[in-house]
Amino acid sequence: MRLLNKDLRLQDVTLMYLTVLATVVVLLVASYQAPALPSRPPLAYHIPLDPSGQLELSWNISYPTQEVYLEVKVKELHHGLLLGMSDRGEPTNADLVLLWDDGQKSYFGDAWSDNEGRVMLDTQQDYQLLETHQSSEGFFLLFKRPFSTCDPHDYIIEEGTVHIIYALLEHPILSLHELNISRLQPGVQRVLLLRPDTLSLTLPRDVQTLEVLAPEVIIPTQETTYWCHIYQLPPNMPKNHIVKYESVITPGNEAIVHHIEVFECSPQMDTVPSYSGSCDSKMKPRKLNYCRHVLAAWAMGAEPFYYPADAGLPLGGESSSRFLRLEVHYHNPLLISGRRDSSGIRLWYTPSLRRFDAGIMELGLVYTPVMAIPPRQRSFQLTGYCTDKCTQTALPAGGVHIFASQLHTHLAGLRVRTVLVRGGREVEVVQEDRHFSTHYQIIRVLKKMVTVLPGDALVTKCTYNTEDRNKVTVGGFGIMEEMCVNYVHYYPRTQLELCKSHVDTDYLQKYFSLINRFQGRESCSCPQTTVEEQFSSITWDGFSGDVLNSLYITSPISMHCNQSTAELFPGQWEKQEIPVVTAELQRAPYPCELNPRASANPTEVRSDSSV
Repeated sequence: MRLLNKDLRLQDVTLMYLTVLATVVVLLVASYQAPALPSRPPLAYHIPLDPSGQLELSWNISYPTQEVYLEVKVKELHHGLLLGMSDRGEPTNADLVLLWDDGQKSYFGDAWSDNEGRVMLDTQQDYQLLETHQSSEGFFLLFKRPFSTCDPHDYIIEEGTVHIIYALLEHPILSLHELNISRLQPGVQRVLLLRPDTLSLTLPRDVQTLEVLAPEVIIPTQETTYWCHIYQLPPNMPKNHIVKYESVITPGNEAIVHHIEVFECSPQMDTVPSYSGSCDSKMKPRKLNYCRHVLAAWAMGAEPFYYPADAGLPLGGESSSRFLRLEVHYHNPLLISGRRDSSGIRLWYTPSLRRFDAGIMELGLVYTPVMAIPPRQRSFQLTGYCTDKCTQTALPAGGVHIFASQLHTHLAGLRVRTVLVRGGREVEVVQEDRHFSTHYQIIRVLKKMVTVLPGDALVTKCTYNTEDRNKVTVGGFGIMEEMCVNYVHYYPRTQLELCKSHVDTDYLQKYFSLINRFQGRESCSCPQTTVEEQFSSITWDGFSGDVLNSLYITSPISMHCNQSTAELFPGQWEKQEIPVVTAELQRAPYPCELNPRASANPTEVRSDSSV
């Protein structure tokens, strides 16, 4: 290989793009067939980008060099393709990589879109072309880039959801000035690019399956429905370990089934009445409230979940219940009628018990309207606590080890972060997603297990956007209400099932009194006035929103430190002080921050062919 003639390259680019700076580097790939790289990384992860199957993305990660290798396969390439990343999948202000032609030659380059979607080449070329080739399967494009480039036009690839945008170019591009990504109507795919090293997905030979499914439910013609169904395990089922679980979604209902949970009932109950109906129905047996031990939790976008080789979730046995409660959340905003559903969870279990019993614990906020988000907020934060008092009361001396995490909000959620606090200092991030999407609530296996000791605290912060809402958003089960939850998978299993909080209600009433007095209304403490009604009566402005935010970050909290029976651990849990965090965990610097000049160098252009 030899370097392209620099003057000629700049001349070609200048002829095509008169306004592009002379320092821009464009990789010429016409008739380019790079030989296979001797150190080409195996691409461990794959995902289809578009519903028709035209585009497929494969990738792998190098954590030592903090680089990601990406390969796009196109079944039928016409005049190029566009791949990009943006905050929430918007075509504007996106970091782009482009392959295009002008009818004669093909080009590859690093680009970006402005706030109107117009595409421009980046003066700092950070995508490195590694290989292109054509086969009977289609056209393949392999390239790489660092997690962070320190380029203000480039997206920082972090742990958590990445919104990939994509489009195929159907016509030659004579000038990038004519290219506006918004007019292309690009597709969006959500993906977890940064993952831990691939785990062994081998299941034991004696594995069996059990499907806990809804019984041909006719989905109600209302926006939000929580459907509960009691399922019985076979009589005298011995103890097994669940080693994998996955969703079973009725074909055609993928957009309606929002999330699914399977709960085990309290072992202390000899019988649980048969029931299949709305979880909110007055006809629901009271005993169902004691079916709260989580066996499996799935939400839209989640992949099959595998337990680590030394742990499994107990199923059956003397200390377990024969009764399970399936809960399916249907989100039916179009009010479709007559649609039947038999969705649920498939459990993979083995009688060959592993070393540890695993458990699932809920962290974050209690589902209650006392935690609310004002309307027209670009960024409003709510925080849920698992206090040091609860972990001191409920955890064993050696603590527990978190190995996976599933973040959960409804439609207004933007970011979620759970951190471990020890001695008033943040010491580890359990899970963080700065680009959270309710449509991609994948269970994330942690790169490194997090050990929680008695006396530690866990803090879960959720950030919401309600700019498009004119009414207050309260906490609750409805899709237009909000949640802030982290389901953490851990071992060894304990009786601590739920460790969540909400603001003390007496202090919330003081807030209503203050705002009503400030806005010239009589304050009513009438028993018949609900929290929702009191929030709805407020005239929301900067002052009322700021005071509510101050209340949430300073006032005492009520703790739900719950056993698997849904009962509180013994102790006083009202009016608890918020855990004090004196030092926040700082992110390690990226290589480009330590050596800024390295990322600013132009990309070397190489080709086998003469130009």
